[in-house]
Amino acid sequence: MIVVSGEALMDVFAAGETPTGVMLDARIGGSPFNVAVGLARLGQPAAFFGGVAADFLGRRLLQALRAEGVNTDCTATLAAPATLSLVSLDAAGVPAYAFYGNGAADRQLPPSALAAVPPAAAAYQFGSYAMVVEPVATTLRALVERECGRSVVAYDPNIRLNVEPDLARWRDALAWMLPRTTLLKISDEDLGLLYPGADAARLAADWLAAGVALVVVTRGGAGAWAWTARDHIAAEPVAVTVVDTVGAGDTFQAALLAALAERQLLTRAGLAAIDAAALREVLAFATRAAAITCSRRGADLPRRAELPR
Repeated sequence: MIVVSGEALMDVFAAGETPTGVMLDARIGGSPFNVAVGLARLGQPAAFFGGVAADFLGRRLLQALRAEGVNTDCTATLAAPATLSLVSLDAAGVPAYAFYGNGAADRQLPPSALAAVPPAAAAYQFGSYAMVVEPVATTLRALVERECGRSVVAYDPNIRLNVEPDLARWRDALAWMLPRTTLLKISDEDLGLLYPGADAARLAADWLAAGVALVVVTRGGAGAWAWTARDHIAAEPVAVTVVDTVGAGDTFQAALLAALAERQLLTRAGLAAIDAAALREVLAFATRAAAITCSRRGADLPRRAELPR
């Protein structure tokens, strides 16, 4: 089982104008939500730990998780509204987000909810704004502390400055996570926000020294890089006609975890010992998966049958 923690929300797209306003198309989403769905679609047992609203939007999110085969035993239904994320796309299909979520269910996850989270799962995935807004951040840090000594902890900062504009909070969260994280995935865009002008290889070396076993930097249309204590691997990009890039990073992370699990490498010992050949295969798989998502509208993550073995 891989437990994915964080937010589930509604991505809201403009769907055309009306005589009196704008039509809106609300779609299930949220970065951790997408990762959980992506894992299930790739054949990996996954559970979602997060708060969802006790209204029709929360019920739709729960329905979607269950329909995809994601375990919701540790998904908490809370008396709070659902977060809405208004999504706009530029000419290249790159999304920009405006979040409406103060006091929303995904941010109100209490520490008492931890009792429902299965102990000693294969891996625990964390990331996005749930790690920097309260009270959910305190709850998730308690889960990290509970599990980091025995299970894989995976972390993707996935910075959203329109939720938390203070970059110092994101840097503090990363610094706190580093000695507790086994697998760190970060986009080059997030690197540029956190450490403008910094060399990715130098940062990766520092993070490995802090205790991370595997560092992966995604580079959009340029592919991805990965570092372990022994190897540096570059994954070439996959040529694709981009519809939009919504969910591409989430797809990469789900596929990265799935590929490691398929190879029996999603353990603390497995990641510490992964060799260059296996790492190259894992990166190629994740890059192909992300390209598929980029080829269609929204966060429509691929299923296992769409990817070669």
